Amino acid sequence: MNRAVYFAHGKESGPWGTKIRALAEVAKAQGFEVFSPDYASISSPDKRAQKLIEKIANNEPNDQLVLAGSSMGSYVSTIASETIQPNGLFLLAPAFYLPGYNNQNPTPSAKTVLTIHGWDDEVVPVENAIRFSKQHRTTLHLIDGDHRLTEQLPQLCQLFERFLADLSS
Repeated sequence: MNRAVYFAHGKESGPWGTKIRALAEVAKAQGFEVFSPDYASISSPDKRAQKLIEKIANNEPNDQLVLAGSSMGSYVSTIASETIQPNGLFLLAPAFYLPGYNNQNPTPSAKTVLTIHGWDDEVVPVENAIRFSKQHRTTLHLIDGDHRLTEQLPQLCQLFERFLADLSS
């Protein structure tokens, strides 16, 4: 079975930051191939989404495809999901309903969507994640933490491990 996870990093982070490295290990342990494109030179979240769509289209098709993003990367993954329709969409501190983003009402198109947001997020209000999850009836985990969520890495890894296992069952 060909299984892949594509990570989309946030606006000011890189393709192999702390969270992505930790989550990539979880994915690899479950037999997923891991990709994390570098979007640092692309400031537009919509152009980042187009790059992700093109990258996936240029690779071999996957039996199981997961898009995972953090902050702006969550927006990128959600926008890309409208075209790609992955099995899973794993969203961390999603940057939804913010000025400068073309799509103010992104619609996830995945079989399973999980959103995780920190109660003390100083960049994206927690209310945005609640609004998105309520509107699209997605699973939402609100946890202690700020926008980066790095202090909750063990919990994020557990949630991601369960998310991937549930996709496979």
